[in-house]
Amino acid sequence: MSTAPSASWYARYGKRLLDVAVAAPLLLLSLPLLLPVALALAAQNQGAWLFRQRRPGLAGQVFTLYKLQTMTSHRDALGQLLPDADRLTRLGRWVRATSLDELPQLWNVLRGDISLVGPRPLLEQYLPLYSREQARRHEVRPGITGWAQINGRNAISWEQKFVFDVWYVDHLSFWLDLRILWRTASRVLGASGITAPGQATTTAFTGSSTSSDPPSA
Repeated sequence: MSTAPSASWYARYGKRLLDVAVAAPLLLLSLPLLLPVALALAAQNQGAWLFRQRRPGLAGQVFTLYKLQTMTSHRDALGQLLPDADRLTRLGRWVRATSLDELPQLWNVLRGDISLVGPRPLLEQYLPLYSREQARRHEVRPGITGWAQINGRNAISWEQKFVFDVWYVDHLSFWLDLRILWRTASRVLGASGITAPGQATTTAFTGSSTSSDPPSA
């Protein structure tokens, strides 16, 4: 009988070792780039440069996710935040396109909140909207990048993303993680799939009534 991916030695121990071995030096090496970008973002947003948000992780446990703050906090006359397109500055677009806004998540990796590779940690309010199958994405730690990110990122539908996420859960392995990390590097350089078509960022998930066919490896 074959071992389930989630019960393999790599899933239980090796994946965490890989996370720490890669994230620690990468965070140190990125500091000379991270600091000036953070200062530039703070200058355009009244000192705010670090975005914090509660996100569900492994088994739905909530943690605080860190990212560079790429949008301003500008509000309308009623005190409501302006649409994303109006708050995303030219600098913010560049930071998102280069994925520099994701660098603070290396700290989340070292803390054990997330992994380098896994389903992206989404908003807490999405939890009750998942189908039973979609909720399986929480059987593993979320990741900075994942199978859905290298297969379309924000340019694909929510249903497609969740199918990719669950496929990753069922096929988790060392070699698959290396493949995803390698393809992530090429996609970051190409800045592809950053936003949903016609959107400044991405559309909100409101639940789904249909399912998609699982992707092939």
